[in-house]
Amino acid sequence: MIKKQLLFLTAILCFCCSACKNEKLAIAGSGWNDVAIIDKKSGMIEWKHTLDNSDECNDIEVTPDGNVLYAYSKGAKLISRNHETIWDYKAKENEEIHTATRLKDGGYMIAVCGEPARIVELDNNGNQVKDISFRTVIFDPRKQFRQVAKTDDGTYLVPLIEKQKVLRISPEGHNKGSIYVGYDLFSVKPLDNDNILVSCGKDSRFIEINPAKQHRDSTIITKSIQGGSLLYVAEIFLYENGNKLIANSNMYSNDKSQPLLIEIDKNDEIVWSLPFNKEIKNITAVYSFSE
Repeated sequence: MIKKQLLFLTAILCFCCSACKNEKLAIAGSGWNDVAIIDKKSGMIEWKHTLDNSDECNDIEVTPDGNVLYAYSKGAKLISRNHETIWDYKAKENEEIHTATRLKDGGYMIAVCGEPARIVELDNNGNQVKDISFRTVIFDPRKQFRQVAKTDDGTYLVPLIEKQKVLRISPEGHNKGSIYVGYDLFSVKPLDNDNILVSCGKDSRFIEINPAKQHRDSTIITKSIQGGSLLYVAEIFLYENGNKLIANSNMYSNDKSQPLLIEIDKNDEIVWSLPFNKEIKNITAVYSFSE
């Protein structure tokens, strides 16, 4: 009887702890010299890490143990909340890194712009376990790609900026063909329905593409959303309930009144937004977590 009561109390405590957790957002932006964590409800910065002046961050995540993973153009780094470096993967000369993400198996993936371009996988301790080279036929690393994604079948999706298409690379590094988008590209996200969501940067839109048919299932542009304007559409974080959290960077716009982040529901209606904040220059990367 006592054992059952203890189990019941433990379950209640676990539920209460889970319910007390608040949503936090890890944010970063090209041209902004900090990476930060904000409380979503208040919009206030709770933690900040300053980058070197020449660094550029276009990807950030928080690991389950609370460490911060980010790309900084000259490399990718995992740090503690005390700003201590856990590991630091450095780009080679004439290379840039704009993708640093945690994989489902607990390891990490880094995408390297260069000639050749590379996709590197690390284990959960930051040790390299895979290094795949591939050609983009784009010789300026700045014009190659930003956020690369990996699908459940191991295919790497590479959004080529200059060529305006998504390149598909096999787990062995072979070219599996490409999907022409026809717009500026920043990020790709695999969806549960096997489509891919493409963020179209300076073209102020995002598109859902069916890779099997190579056509657009939907296109969302500014006029599709009430209550806010899409500027530079960078990373989109996908919630389990189908909502999308859009990094709405103002780096190319004189309009600083628009929200820095926009969350929309399945009907493309705004359910939350982060208003302009003088402490935040712009946001191109966003990651939601709770603690």
